[in-house]
Amino acid sequence: MFGRRRKAVVRGETVYLFTPTKDVAEDFLTLTTGSKNYHHPWVYPPADLKHFKAYLDRVENGYAHGFLIARNDDDSLIGVININDPIMGGFRSASLGYYAAAPYSGRGHMTEGLALVLDHAFTILEFHRLEANIQPENAASLALVKRLGFRKEGFSPGFLKVGGVWRDHERWAMLADEWLAAHGGQIAGQQVSEVV
Repeated sequence: MFGRRRKAVVRGETVYLFTPTKDVAEDFLTLTTGSKNYHHPWVYPPADLKHFKAYLDRVENGYAHGFLIARNDDDSLIGVININDPIMGGFRSASLGYYAAAPYSGRGHMTEGLALVLDHAFTILEFHRLEANIQPENAASLALVKRLGFRKEGFSPGFLKVGGVWRDHERWAMLADEWLAAHGGQIAGQQVSEVV
C-alpha cells in the first residue's frame, strides 16, 4: 500500500493525517478489504466503491470529519480516524471511530494518529468533548484510549448496531481541557497546509 505524497492536515513524527478524497479510493478499499478479519466484529468499514462514496458524502456534508493516516517514510495508508456526528454550539461534542490496517497494528501508528486528531480537534476545530464507544471485548481499542488518557464514563447495553447486532459498549471520553493540560498545551504534530 505504498501511496503518493498527499496534502497533509497535520504531520507527526512517524505519521501524517490527510483528508479522504475520491482519488484515494483504491488504497482505502485495499486497507478495509485486506483487514476485514482484523476489523470484524468491532467495525465494518466501507468495503466497496459504493460505500466509500457514501463515506465521502458524510465527510463532505459535515456529518463527519475524516482523517486518513499515512506513514511519513513511505506514504503507506495505515489507518482511518473519524470524528462522527459533530454537534457544535453549546455542545461542541462528537464521537470517534477508527480502524487500522492489520499489517501495521501494534506499531504505535494509531496512537500517534489519534493524538494528532485530538490535537487538531481540540485546538483547530474547537471541540469541547470527544467520546469513544468501545465494545468491552475489543482489547486493542481499549488499550489505545487508555494510553491516551481517556476517562471511562460508563457502560451502555445495546448501544450501537454493529454488523447487524446491537452491541454493548463502554463509553470513554476526553475533554479539551484534560487533553491540553496533560500535554502542556503543546500540539503533538505540526499543522501544515502544503503538499508534502
